Formats: sequence, C-alpha cells, structure tokens
Amino acid sequence: MSQAIRSQPLEPRRLEGHGLSYRVGGVEGGERPPLLLLHGLAGRSGNWYELACHLAGRYSMLAPDFPGHGASELGSWAPTLAGLAASVRVCTAAELDTAPIVVGHSLGGQLALELAASEPGWARALVLISASGISSARPEKSRALTISGRVRPSRRFDRFRPWILGNRTTRRIAFRGMVSDADALSDAAADELFAGAAAATTSRALAALLGGEPWRSLRGVRVPALVIWGARDALLPVADGIDYARRLGAPLRVLADTGHLPIGERPAECARLIDEFATGLGR
Repeated sequence: MSQAIRSQPLEPRRLEGHGLSYRVGGVEGGERPPLLLLHGLAGRSGNWYELACHLAGRYSMLAPDFPGHGASELGSWAPTLAGLAASVRVCTAAELDTAPIVVGHSLGGQLALELAASEPGWARALVLISASGISSARPEKSRALTISGRVRPSRRFDRFRPWILGNRTTRRIAFRGMVSDADALSDAAADELFAGAAAATTSRALAALLGGEPWRSLRGVRVPALVIWGARDALLPVADGIDYARRLGAPLRVLADTGHLPIGERPAECARLIDEFATGLGR
C-alpha cells in the first residue's frame, strides 16, 4: 500500500452504535507499528495533537476518547479498567489491523498495562508516560483524587477560560500541581487541556483508576516497554516511574523541569523518545 499522509494530524471519527469517538492521523500503511494514544483522566484525544504533529510523517495514529470524555458518550461502559479497555478495543478493531505500540499518559498508562496483560499479543509494545496505578492507589492520594473529581475546578471556571489562560499569573494557578512550567505550554495546548478537563465526566474513569490492580497487570505484560516521567511531577512522583521501570525491565527517561503533563510541556522530546524506542523494535 502506498503511504499517504492525512490532511490533519488527528481527524475526528465516530462509532455511532457504541457512542464512541476517536481521532486518527499520520501515515497510512507505514513501515512501523501504529501508535495507540491513550489520554489521562479528564483528558481527551485532542490532548495528543502537538505530539502527533511531530510523529505524523512516520506513524499511523489512533487516539480514542474514553467514555464520558471528549466526544464519547458515557453510555453503559463498566466503571473498571476492563470496561475502559473494552471501549478502546472497539475503536481499535474499527481502525487497526496490526498490533499497536500503546502509548498511555497517566490513567492511559494504567489502562495500557491492562490491555497488554489481558490479551497477550494484542500490543506490540508499551510506552508509559507518568502512569497512574502506584501512588494513586494509596489512601491519601485516592482521597485527594476523589475530592478533585467532585469539585471539578476546570468546569466551574471554564467560562472564564480565555481570561485565565491569557493572564500569565492565572494561567500558572490553573495548572499548578499539573505542570512544572505553565509557560512551556503552547496557547493551543493550554486551551485544549483546560477545555477537555472542563467537559469530561470523570466519575467512572476515576473509579477505574482507583479500583485498578497494577501489580496484577504488570505480571501479565510480556512486551517491550519504555517509561517516561517528569522530574518535577507533583501528582505522581518519579519514584512511581522507577518502580514501573524496574518491574517491567524497561528503560526510564526522566524529563528535566517537567511536571505531570510531559505530552503538553515537552511534546517534541516525548515524540523523540517514542520514535527512538519504536525504531529499536523493528517491525
């Protein structure tokens, strides 16, 4: 099949019978495995836009919206990692005919482990970026995440988004605890991240995150993996990344002066690391 680069890095599509939406992009029929991009809690497929721009010329990409996130309906998907995994498999079956490299950020990283462990051979490899599942399972962190999920500050203040993001001080406040350097976010990335969080219905995805059993998933993973983490991640510490890397026998790449959103703060660097890892896999 001849290669053809789609007109946009990530174009929206929808599976009406399932209430699910996703985006596709990049090179069709390329030599490398496709990338399956899984966003985090209160994120959406558009969060991957800038990273996708750096990879569009070399990979086919699929980025689903989890139920209740982006343009996907909440529907009747079970509030478990297995339920989220089922929704991702439906989107994947509609678009991919070969095992993908699964790239997951935060909750998406925890879900990537579930997908790889539950069906051997389904994933070609894993890239975990600031993946949840270790410290997020501890009681104090679970309580903080539950409170944040109920308060939903992004939704409360979304009508003020242009003013909040247009002012350097309020922009830093809006992303405090999530990024190390709010000024490193492009205007487009900041707007996308804020808008996605404001629109998401996170109750079921939060239940899946808190109810997951990463150690069970880790034992079933038999594919190569790469772990990427922000050195100044205040939400999930680098110690989690070290633990994941050790248990998976995977290399760990720590990005300096980066918080919990490397795909927004350092998209070019994340893309470079993913490309180097994928190149080393062969076909």
